[in-house]
Amino acid sequence: MNRFLIAALAASLFALTGCGSDAPATATEVAAEENHEGAEIVSLTPEQMQRAGIEVLDAGPAPLREHLSLYGVIAPNAERMLDVSARFPGILRSVRKRVGDAVRKGDTLATVESNESLQTYAVVAPIDGVVTRRDANEGAQTGDGPLFTVSDLSTVWVELSVFPRDLAKVRTGQAVRVRSTDTGLSAEGRVVYVAPFGSANNQTLTARVALPNPDRKWPPGLYVNADVVLSQSSVPLAIRNEALQTFEGESVVFVRGGKGFEPRPVKLGRTDGEFSEVLEGLAAGDAYATRNSFILKAELGKNEAAHED
Repeated sequence: MNRFLIAALAASLFALTGCGSDAPATATEVAAEENHEGAEIVSLTPEQMQRAGIEVLDAGPAPLREHLSLYGVIAPNAERMLDVSARFPGILRSVRKRVGDAVRKGDTLATVESNESLQTYAVVAPIDGVVTRRDANEGAQTGDGPLFTVSDLSTVWVELSVFPRDLAKVRTGQAVRVRSTDTGLSAEGRVVYVAPFGSANNQTLTARVALPNPDRKWPPGLYVNADVVLSQSSVPLAIRNEALQTFEGESVVFVRGGKGFEPRPVKLGRTDGEFSEVLEGLAAGDAYATRNSFILKAELGKNEAAHED
């Protein structure tokens, strides 16, 4: 990316994240200077780092994983979905819940007047969850079919498509990193089922991953990417890939020192898409910028442009 464009993006981010504060972060507040050895550094206050979303980690050991990349879709946990029907035939006198409503076990979903006794009774939720289907309207006659479906979405399934050539690599119990390219979310689950037969339509088999979803951030129907962990090995020194930037033709990591962040050239080894092994340039315990480290690069780019002028 052109350094002037990066600089403009960084300035815009600082301006936006500073809105509404007593001391908004502007481009002039972030000092890019040279230390006593001639290496440029970028100085930010803790408040500026927080507003810009820059995170710092310590370099150290990390696991590198060999993985198989697959595609899939989020689905409800069918073992935690229950249909709710009327106990006795009758007329729906009231319907209290709609699709999308959260319910607790025992909550009244509707009331029915029995055809035989003419007494009214409640149709209640059998579990905690969300109403995901409703076939009930006031004044209608109940039938044999379900009036509601209540789904517990605190866990969901990820239905992955596995081609026959990869089937031998996937087995129950394997860890899986699930990622959404739309939302940027990621989470870990495990393979709980591999289908014994395939689909004639797309010539794939299904591997099912159980994924915790306590905050309901993984809505059913969402398409996702997934990395099935095939093997894992530890390296003594690694960094997160999001920390890597290219500066003056070199791969660098912004290391925090006493005066600020300095771009440190690094020599890398193996990588798994999340972590990269560091062979030279860093030591264990070095604090480095990870998320949004491009803002530090942008500040150095502006400083370099100013020197050229």
